[in-house]
Amino acid sequence: MKLIFLLLFLLISLPMRAQTRFNMTEGVTDISQEVYGLHMIILIICAVIGVVVFGVMFWAIIHHRKSKGAQAAQFHESTKVEIIWTIIPFIILIAMAIPATRTLVAMEDASESDLTVQITGSQWKWHYRYFDQGVEFYSRIGTLPEQITGQVAKGENYLLEVDYPLVLPTDRKVRFLITSDDVIHSWWVPAFAVKKDAVPGFINESWTRINDPGIYRGQCAELCGKDHAFMPIVVDARTGDEFDGWLASAQEKQAQDKADEQKLLAMEMSMDELMQQGEQVYQRTCAACHQANGEGISGAFPALKGNELILKDKAAHLNIVLYGKTGTAMQSFNKQLSVQELAAVITYERNAWGNDTKDVIQPSDIEQARQGQ
Repeated sequence: MKLIFLLLFLLISLPMRAQTRFNMTEGVTDISQEVYGLHMIILIICAVIGVVVFGVMFWAIIHHRKSKGAQAAQFHESTKVEIIWTIIPFIILIAMAIPATRTLVAMEDASESDLTVQITGSQWKWHYRYFDQGVEFYSRIGTLPEQITGQVAKGENYLLEVDYPLVLPTDRKVRFLITSDDVIHSWWVPAFAVKKDAVPGFINESWTRINDPGIYRGQCAELCGKDHAFMPIVVDARTGDEFDGWLASAQEKQAQDKADEQKLLAMEMSMDELMQQGEQVYQRTCAACHQANGEGISGAFPALKGNELILKDKAAHLNIVLYGKTGTAMQSFNKQLSVQELAAVITYERNAWGNDTKDVIQPSDIEQARQGQ
């Protein structure tokens, strides 16, 4: 009996011990709190079943043991017992299925949303586009390479920080359209109870309505390649007025960036300027695959050092950087980088590591390549 009382005490204390790092997060949305509540209900039901079944089992073992002279009863094919142990589990399953179904249906209802954001996963970053707002950007890991390689101390949010977080309002229903450019990813933010696969060629749908402003973190939850661990998600939830102010500022900035890009088409940059900026862009976006020394990874990513395409076919080089190569990990950088960054990194690749083609790629060359000239 002492064992049964101990199990019952642990069961009663479950709700008090619920908010631990070993349990699910309660989250900051109504849906996430429903999921958490459903999780706790099912956990308690399972715990009760465990206490009852094991309690009866251990009681029977102790009180009907051979040393006390107990004699085993001989019976079989009891219709009453068969009916009881069929009906009771059926009732339990129905009691669990009703709230679970209600929650699952609510999680899939993305109708009547106030804001739609397209989320596109690619190796290894996220692209966010606000529908009908003229704002889009890439979000990459913000952890310093020196922290990853162990050269400096790791920060508080190691591997869970980005350069540009997804900014969302707290007073509106936000609909997510989730897809991928290359392989299967999964957009997962535990505080929202949102976890959806990003599948190439398909669009999955989800939604959230955030109750509290704050910073919420997640990560790709699908094994998507060698840098899967370096694909975090950060959401900056703001009040409605703060979000509107941020959106207006982002719209103005992106419009100004496009105007500045047009001005760049008429300028001529020197080889030194292009090489300096190109090295920075290369280290940030290309070195993970092709390596800092341009020698690539045998069998996975081709070497750029001494590459025949780079040395002999400038047009093909521009094309593959702009539009990628289907069926490979080489993705399109046409929208990821500005014309200046594209011109700089291509110039760098054509002249670094002893390639020395002497070619200088200008922003106007990028624009011409985009137009197929």
